[in-house]
Amino acid sequence: MTDYRTARASLGVRLRELREEAGLSGKELAARAEWHPSKVSRLEHGNQTAAAADLRRWALLCGRQDAAEGLVAQLGALETHYTGWRRRLAAGNRARQQNAVDLEHRTRALHIFESVCVPGLLQTPAYARAMIGRAVELYGTPADVEEGVRTRMERRAILQDRERQVRILLWEPALRTRHASTRVQVEQLDHLASCIRQGLGGIGVIPLTAALPVSPMHGFWIYDDERVIVETVSAELYLTDDDAVEPYRRVFAALSRTAASGHQALELVRSAQATLAED
Repeated sequence: MTDYRTARASLGVRLRELREEAGLSGKELAARAEWHPSKVSRLEHGNQTAAAADLRRWALLCGRQDAAEGLVAQLGALETHYTGWRRRLAAGNRARQQNAVDLEHRTRALHIFESVCVPGLLQTPAYARAMIGRAVELYGTPADVEEGVRTRMERRAILQDRERQVRILLWEPALRTRHASTRVQVEQLDHLASCIRQGLGGIGVIPLTAALPVSPMHGFWIYDDERVIVETVSAELYLTDDDAVEPYRRVFAALSRTAASGHQALELVRSAQATLAED
């Protein structure tokens, strides 16, 4: 069980304790809260994440208003591991990027794998603008795109820091997936090729033709081998318990063995550029 699921299950146990202490059945509590009958069960079994308003209502109906803030605090701790994008981006894209800057500055070894896009540390301003703009449109968050782009560009300085170890793996589809106009994509690949030639980011490219030892289901970032950030369609996952982190360490090591670097990686980038030129 991941740290997020464990935290949600723990919150569910506390909710059940409060309900039972109040002498209420699940159906009775649901009726008083005007919820669907199954909601109480889902919350208590850790199959649904409660909103802060749900927790305060639960405490009130159980006659334990004094427990409300404790429940909300548990929810806050849980959300450090799993945060929906609307909430994560509520303060804007610049704030989200600044959080990344702060974390990366505290990190000595950073391992990145991306399967369908060029990661932020290697992005050009135009490519970053397209990616951040899409997120704003999808999640309806503050439209501070330019501020987000500027802060994302600041993050690239870590690639020049000799005191940090950065290793970036890209699956070949990340070079070919269209996230912006042809001009922007070509510019992005030019920049990527320049980074490879300069030896920045320890870049490796995994060819589509490679026999993969594991299935690269999604991108992930590993910080100092002790925490992992995974971006899904709906949320950002922040994993810190070793049982959750260890599989990512092993997957990254396995994928590293299949990656092309140097001249071979450049050839894969040039091939992707040639495909763009044909369109």
